[in-house]
Amino acid sequence: VNHILSSDIRRIDEDMIGQYLDTAAIPDPDLLIRTSGEQRISNFLLWQAAYAELYFTPVHWPDFGPENLYEAIIEYQKRERRFGGI
Repeated sequence: VNHILSSDIRRIDEDMIGQYLDTAAIPDPDLLIRTSGEQRISNFLLWQAAYAELYFTPVHWPDFGPENLYEAIIEYQKRERRFGGI
């Protein structure tokens, strides 16, 4: 924010903000997996995960294994991505 404010930028939009994030060079996630049964994202990648599909599992992180990842991917494949549309 300080860099933006100290520069000669006149217009701030979504794309410009995205360029200043620490994750600017990394693609946004398609799938966000939340373990331990919590159904919240706790401000994790809030900007980047705006159009991500959310998958919640009761399995705790230390126990999350390949079979759990496979289940999440299968569930993800069943979804119709709308990217914010209705």
